Amino acid sequence: MAVSLQKGQKVSLTKDNAGLNRVMIGLGWDEKQQPRGFFAPKQPDFDCDASLLLLKNGKLSGKEDIVYFGNLRHMSGAVQHMGDNLTGAGDGDDERILVELSNIPAHYDRLVIVVNIYQAIERRQSFGQIANAFCRIVDARNNQELVRYNLTEDYSGMTAVVFGEIYRHNGEWKFNAIGQGTTDAGLGQLVVRYQ
Repeated sequence: MAVSLQKGQKVSLTKDNAGLNRVMIGLGWDEKQQPRGFFAPKQPDFDCDASLLLLKNGKLSGKEDIVYFGNLRHMSGAVQHMGDNLTGAGDGDDERILVELSNIPAHYDRLVIVVNIYQAIERRQSFGQIANAFCRIVDARNNQELVRYNLTEDYSGMTAVVFGEIYRHNGEWKFNAIGQGTTDAGLGQLVVRYQ
């Protein structure tokens, strides 16, 4: 049974899951229904983009350590983005990232999970217009959900969210539910926080 986390909570992924090596990070969201007039122009779809930042000593050392729709596979082969969902329509995970924990090179200590809205400023969109956003960690061996973190705060005006991080601590892999909204215009601005 999955552990449901609140913002700021941490949990070990590997302590009670011997042999856990491969996890799938699933991220999902839905557009809130907005009241529209009969003649109102159709609003553009919400194109949320999930990315994973691989940090060394808590810092991003270069763009090659960003796995996103423009760089689907990390050079180590340990992280694979499963592709960009342009609308977020439908139930379940909207974007997925596979991580081979045992193949993450030792000099990486944190894997930060972020989601930003593509062209949020130009489209006048924010996470305040998104509902049911979540991040979950799944054991890829049996598709068992280990951890789920549902965003419950009001993220009005926020164009990106740091959902959480998977990190090494005393020989274990752990997950930290962060839920920090930002007003960064895109991934390029968001990653500056980690340089």
